[in-house]
Amino acid sequence: MGVSPAVTTLCDNSDEVFLDVAKLLLTYADNILRHPNEEKYRSIRIGNPTFSTKLLPVKGAVECLFEMGFEEAETHLVLPKSASVEQLKLIRESIAAERDRRLQGGQPVQPRVQVTAASLPESLAPAPAAPAAPAAPAPAAVSQPIPPPPSQPSSLENSMSFFVTLQSNFQHVMMYENPELQQKALSHIPHQQLSSAAQHKLKEAKAADPDCKLGIEDFLVLELLRWFKQDFFSWVNSLPCSRCGGPTENASSLSPSSDDVRWGAQRVENHYCQLCRFSTRFPRYNNPEKLLETRRGRCGEWANCFTLCCRAIGLEARYIWDSTDHVWTEIYSLSQRRWLHCDSCENVCDKPLLYEVGWGKKLAYVLAFSKDQVVDVTWRYSCKHPEVLSRRTRVQEAWLLHTINGLNDSRQQGVSPGRKKDLTERLLVELVEFISPKKPKPGELGGRNSGSMAWRTARGETRAAESSTQAEGYVFTPTEKEKSDRLLHVCYSATKDQYCRLSNSSEVVQGWDQCVWRKESVFRMLEKDWQMVYISRTEGSSTGRMSWKFDFAAVGMKMKSVSIRTSSQTFHTGKVSWSLQAGLATTEFCGDGKMQSFPSLSGSSDIVVVAELSGGEGEASWQHSQLFRESLKETEESSFEILIHLEDA
Repeated sequence: MGVSPAVTTLCDNSDEVFLDVAKLLLTYADNILRHPNEEKYRSIRIGNPTFSTKLLPVKGAVECLFEMGFEEAETHLVLPKSASVEQLKLIRESIAAERDRRLQGGQPVQPRVQVTAASLPESLAPAPAAPAAPAAPAPAAVSQPIPPPPSQPSSLENSMSFFVTLQSNFQHVMMYENPELQQKALSHIPHQQLSSAAQHKLKEAKAADPDCKLGIEDFLVLELLRWFKQDFFSWVNSLPCSRCGGPTENASSLSPSSDDVRWGAQRVENHYCQLCRFSTRFPRYNNPEKLLETRRGRCGEWANCFTLCCRAIGLEARYIWDSTDHVWTEIYSLSQRRWLHCDSCENVCDKPLLYEVGWGKKLAYVLAFSKDQVVDVTWRYSCKHPEVLSRRTRVQEAWLLHTINGLNDSRQQGVSPGRKKDLTERLLVELVEFISPKKPKPGELGGRNSGSMAWRTARGETRAAESSTQAEGYVFTPTEKEKSDRLLHVCYSATKDQYCRLSNSSEVVQGWDQCVWRKESVFRMLEKDWQMVYISRTEGSSTGRMSWKFDFAAVGMKMKSVSIRTSSQTFHTGKVSWSLQAGLATTEFCGDGKMQSFPSLSGSSDIVVVAELSGGEGEASWQHSQLFRESLKETEESSFEILIHLEDA
């Protein structure tokens, strides 16, 4: 096996710098090899003066630690017990061999220099001021690097911290490339079943639209998202008490055990039971192999394990880190020649503005990490580029660009020319995409669904501003076929979570909110224990509302007749109100699952179907009014159906 890229980079330093750093790195490695069970030798504090002044600024030094197996914790670099001793020895021997060669070679030694911000390598030192930003701000990677406001310069400490974050994530994603780990993930994934479903969906899409440009991987990722969310992984707000089974509260932190540290859990939550006063431990594992066993956690665990699953089934994936405390995945679509946003917690695909518009996040840095490169993808996730740019004050833009380029050059040393060309072409396509902010789509307007209401509220992710939640969404308008047939027929199945437009060659749209006109404080609830599914209010909300709009005026037609079937169910004092709005007229009706006709609406050029949810009792009142409640075992009956016969206006 050849010299590692990290050791190669380290060797680019002068003799004096190399020998000083080599001494430190060999000391770290030898202490671990001599005392494999001593935790103190497996942990390096990032703020330690020796680390921050003698090791961190040197090209290749931190990279060597990561290649040895060290991982980033909150304040330390830690070597987990699961790290390969052979890999540690390999890096250690490579450094030792180069040290011996230089000591025996009698080469001249460069004079010692004091490590300051000015003497740091280009990849770590704060960058010089760049020219003034253009009037219309654009991503730093697209045009000239843009410095932050002079009043908030990037400090050396910020640069060091950001550099370690970049290095840690860049090294962590290499775990997903482990063939044995991929095989372990594959043993949990019903790959054949997902592939068959994806093939079926692709066939349906091609039948509905012969010009459809989507490929099998586009549908495969949708099936993987659905399976991961519904069948495999579970969200943890607080664990049930492991003694009495009662509710717990996240009270404080506990010390990690050696086994916790082995699986990358530097942080352990204490889920305390008020009833029996027992503490249930919740280690926040960072090793995806362990997550295949536990199958639970919050967004960090979800994205970590899901990205591994994507790589295991052959999808090209990268891990997305957001500085405002969220992580997710991107998948490369070969057919569309672009990266697709995928959030396994929310079971959404290609909704990049969800966080800024839907959740109300104040984004600053969003970075993508794959086995080949790091990319600053912030601009894909924002339609408010000037606002985001004003918040990017943690490090200078030029520093970030130079550092990312340096990391990519180091990682791609062994990459073939053909692969490098592909990566460059993809990056250029991305940069062009980033120049023009996109407008929000209907599926990007709602607040966060995963996590408890208290947790989402504390993070400010329940929903965006009122103007956003009330924004207009999807409108059904007749296609050429429907105009010719003078018929519009739409069904929604809660169990399949899809709309079927029977009047338009059985066109299928996946996702309960993808054809919604407006929605507020509602989400799709999946009860795995009871095998039931329904749409209800979000936890903590007093009312919820959703509607569907049909418009025929734009194509010169009007309704001749309309029939609707809906279903809703209430418990305790919960209430669901259904109504039809056509022009100034409002007609109420009941959602009893029976088809109902409305002759009085004949001649109308548009119609809106509205459902309002309210009432209920106690903390679970949000569950006491439900739309489309169905058993997951029953897939034939549609939950919502509308049949409209048309005529010329």
